[in-house]
Amino acid sequence: MSYTDFETYLKYRTLEDMLKVIVYSAQSALGLTPMLYHIVHNSREILFLQTGAIGGIIVHFVNQERKPKEKFIQLKRFTGEFTFVDSIGTDAQSIYVPILELESSTLRFPP
Repeated sequence: MSYTDFETYLKYRTLEDMLKVIVYSAQSALGLTPMLYHIVHNSREILFLQTGAIGGIIVHFVNQERKPKEKFIQLKRFTGEFTFVDSIGTDAQSIYVPILELESSTLRFPP
């Protein structure tokens, strides 16, 4: 059994759909906000987040046309609307999610 036996990949059509996972997670009883990662994998610009715990890891990802220039996503808690921003703001109704740049990963993203 390899480490990939414990990974499930969910590919989203749009970044907006994938960010709904963060909104939902932040509103859960635990109030956890998953980290958002950027990596170039097989010449593809990929944004992804990782969820899950016991029993396996779930990798949520979306292919992007370009690398994000900004360092954060401002995500409105109630509407799910988002914008890319350079810094954390003061809007209490928003979640500011950092976009972390990865140099490498053991994850093997499907096509």
